[in-house]
Amino acid sequence: MAGRVPMMQPQIILLKEGTDASQGRGQLLSNINACLAVVDTVRTTLGPRGMDKLIVDEKENGHKYHLCVGEVTISNDGATIMKLLDVVHPAAKTLVDIARSQDAEVGDGTTSVVLLAGELLKEVRGYIEDGVSPHIIIKGYRNAAQLAINKIKEIAITIERTDDIQFRDLLKKCAGTAMSSKLIHSHEDFFTDMVVNAVLKLDQEELNEKLIGVKRIPGGAMEDSLLVDGVAFKKTFSYAGFEQQPKSFKNPKILSLNIELELKAEKDNAEVRIDDVSEYQAIVDAEWTIIYSKLETIVNAGAKVVLSRLPIGDLATQYFADRDIFCAGRVPAEDLNRVVNAVGGSMQTTVSNIEDKHLGTCEYFEEKQIGGERFNIFEGCPATKTCTLILRGGAEQFIAEVERSLHDAIMIVKRCIKNNLTVAGGGATEMEISKYLRDHSRTIEGKQQLIIGAFARALEIIPRQLCDNAGFDATDMLNNLRMKHAQGALWYGVDINAESITDNYEKFVWEPALVKTNAIAAATEAACLILSVDETVRNPASEKPQGGPPMPRGGAQRSFRGRGRGIPR
Repeated sequence: MAGRVPMMQPQIILLKEGTDASQGRGQLLSNINACLAVVDTVRTTLGPRGMDKLIVDEKENGHKYHLCVGEVTISNDGATIMKLLDVVHPAAKTLVDIARSQDAEVGDGTTSVVLLAGELLKEVRGYIEDGVSPHIIIKGYRNAAQLAINKIKEIAITIERTDDIQFRDLLKKCAGTAMSSKLIHSHEDFFTDMVVNAVLKLDQEELNEKLIGVKRIPGGAMEDSLLVDGVAFKKTFSYAGFEQQPKSFKNPKILSLNIELELKAEKDNAEVRIDDVSEYQAIVDAEWTIIYSKLETIVNAGAKVVLSRLPIGDLATQYFADRDIFCAGRVPAEDLNRVVNAVGGSMQTTVSNIEDKHLGTCEYFEEKQIGGERFNIFEGCPATKTCTLILRGGAEQFIAEVERSLHDAIMIVKRCIKNNLTVAGGGATEMEISKYLRDHSRTIEGKQQLIIGAFARALEIIPRQLCDNAGFDATDMLNNLRMKHAQGALWYGVDINAESITDNYEKFVWEPALVKTNAIAAATEAACLILSVDETVRNPASEKPQGGPPMPRGGAQRSFRGRGRGIPR
């Protein structure tokens, strides 16, 4: 038996050839480095002195290897930048997801949540290299996040809605904080008033921000923007006779249709056989009779404003003009739905049996010139509380960034109304939580002390980055802030305007507590998710062109059978 050759173990192949599988500590560190690279992209956009990013979406123009410049976006909104970045690294996509979730849930703090998640990973990278188990880090981070969220709720100040004027002032301060880092910061007073008015016009129970319509009109100055107490949409295509129609009504009845009101040629080939010329005239007269009966029914219903998603032809336009009725065809479905929700009534697909309950109404309707466009405006809508923001500005990209900035402010005001807990911004809350966690870590033993300490250091990235973006000495600022918070100054943070530190609550730099708690929870979950991944299996798409289904057996012979001269046998 001494000369027996050992039996070779067969090779086990689990994955398809070409599959890239990397695992272990090196893979975990690679994922952390990828996330930090994404964080560096948005790092400089934080705060009132944050910079904007210009992102160009290149699109193919039909020729291979030739690209044409697509849409140009200028923004410093974290969620917008993360969405437009075509991130392909699977672990780094987690940061894109948390920025989107923060934007959907709260509306602001999207850059902060990405920064915080990246800093949490950066703080424990050294521990991973030293061989500390990721599960110990995850446990410590989750404990620290829960402690931080509970502390924020404890120190947050509750604003009671006893005085409407005082409450409105609070909402304006919260909206102003959200706008402080945006392009419209120089017009903060004008837009905060507009945003607070828009949100307060909504139903205070539902607070559905989708009922705030936004229309963009290039040209004019930003102060030419206006808030319409109701629905506004751009004038649609109109036929001759439209200018003779009245352009304003008080308390009109409004009919919304989804039918055509015009004589149209048959779309399909139609054949009508007649024996006499008078029969042809009868067919033509029948078409006219049908459309006239429709128009008479609408007039008898008492409608003064007729809107339709489909065309209203020249005959109907002139007919309505003769009877002092306003009409608009080809109204976009989204705008028409908002009108129906706002003025009441219902969308009709026929003109038969129209009753008063099918008609809507509003206090005032007019067609108005705004800039180079004409708008149809419905004000004082009784059914649903809604409004429309009409934004003006020099360039299309500029107005688009104004719209994104106002969306953030609207979401913040909405959260302030629903959750009346507020905290100070400017890094004050993060420094207080950092001090609390640092003190708490000294009361526990083991590796958890290091992990909670790392979480406390990571929170300092917010005031540090605010200082860096403003060109201040971040080290001196943070040392002064640590001293103040150690002395019990709860709301001391960075004062960008005075290049120093100050009590930001007295300076009215206010934010909803939900922004902070949601950011900490989302950033911690993202960091824990990335730390829990130790292997990445990548299955690259085959570079070979995809072939069709295999030809059945004998198919080649059958395909050539009977063609040309046969093969000599």
